[in-house]
Formats: sequence, C-alpha cells, structure tokens
Amino acid sequence: MSDPLTLVQTAYAAFGRGDIPALLDMLTDDIRWQFVADHQAPYTATVVGRGQVAEWFGAVFQTDDIQAFEPRQMLAGTDHVTVLGWERTVTRSTGKAFESEWVHVWRVRDGRLSSFWGMLDSEASAATRTSTAA
Repeated sequence: MSDPLTLVQTAYAAFGRGDIPALLDMLTDDIRWQFVADHQAPYTATVVGRGQVAEWFGAVFQTDDIQAFEPRQMLAGTDHVTVLGWERTVTRSTGKAFESEWVHVWRVRDGRLSSFWGMLDSEASAATRTSTAA
C-alpha cells in the first residue's frame, strides 16, 4: 500500500465485500483497536493484535446485521486518516434497526494500519438492544 488514504480505502473495500481476512492482513501485529458504542454491545471494547480484532469482528457479526455501511468523507494526514460515515444496522436479538453516523480514526505505521478508534451513536444503538411491549 502506498499512502494512508489508499490503505484505508482498501480496508473499507475489503470490509464492504466481507473479506475480513484481507482487512486483517493490512493490520500491524500489535494493532490497538478501540470501539465505543453502547455498553450492552459486546464489541464495545479495546483489543490488541490481529487475533483479538478477528474475534471483535465475530462479535459484531454475531450481534448485528449491518445492512448499509457508508464511509462518506475521509480526511487524511501523513500517518492517519479520519473517516466520517453512516450505517443502518439491525440488532439480531431484537430485530430492531438503528441508523447512526460514525467516526473512525486510523493510524498507519510502516504501510500497515497500526491503530483504530471508532464510535457511533450509542443511544441509538442501545435503544435496539431491549425489547419492550408496544
């Protein structure tokens, strides 16, 4: 990969086609991965290393059905990229959907993704995790 922006764009393309192994190959061995969402979501966590990131993706896909995922704006620096986006997700346990804007911040070291910090609308996400009688 040549530059941080191209690397991040390639990572989102891999995610978009469901190719998590290709995305994992773009990570440093010691990547620090932190995601902030509602506290009921099992993927609200900080993990380190490719293996733990792979487990993190497993938790995401087991918990949520991501129906639309749109990186909308990428702001690149010399060793980092901030991505602003939007998603529509259905929580599998309740069948409830939420829409949320999100922010992802990537750091790049030696041509690989070395850290990730992400967050979404935790209130919107949490509202789908409980079932209430209507």
